[in-house]
Amino acid sequence: MTIAQRVLDFLGKSGRGWDDDELARQLDVSPRQSINQACRKLADEGRLHRYKGPKGKIVNAIGGTQPTDSSMPPGASIEQQHAERIILDAASALLGTRLDPRRILTPTGVRVEVDGADQNLTVLVEAWAHQGPVKAAQRHKVLSDALKLVWISSTLYPRPRMVLCLSDREAARPFLGERSWAATALRDLGVEVLVIDLPDHISARLRQAQHRQRR
Repeated sequence: MTIAQRVLDFLGKSGRGWDDDELARQLDVSPRQSINQACRKLADEGRLHRYKGPKGKIVNAIGGTQPTDSSMPPGASIEQQHAERIILDAASALLGTRLDPRRILTPTGVRVEVDGADQNLTVLVEAWAHQGPVKAAQRHKVLSDALKLVWISSTLYPRPRMVLCLSDREAARPFLGERSWAATALRDLGVEVLVIDLPDHISARLRQAQHRQRR
């Protein structure tokens, strides 16, 4: 069997999600990057989901395998986690550097996580996969992410590039408009806003997940 087939077979039998390192050990695959490439391709094909687990690692799961409540933040879904990885990969290509989830230790000893950063911390990214119009609480969430980027970047030298990556034009409107105070504040603070279009089937799954969460 190919590595992808072995991954699907193992995940189907295990009944839970596994991160890339665990899969590499369980399937005795080396180098680990082979597992990562196979899983990302399977995720792009919609054959498995990839989401951020409780330890910050990307976990792989197939249909019917849901993370526990403690594995994901409130309001999150495996669809959103998968979409955010796609956003990070697209941003990596646009910005010319590999971006991965990162935990950063500030000078005051506080550890804080960002959705994406390159190895040398020259770029910090927060990604948001929401589709459609945003509510007040959701606007606050994005602005909170921006504040985190500004704060962390102020502790680093040279100061990194700060980027908010959104995946829907309608969702991004409050942060791009010429007359929006939020958009003006982001520009003045040096926070860039990128809109990265997702594949149609990923966008459709996100909208279904958002509808499910509202019920």
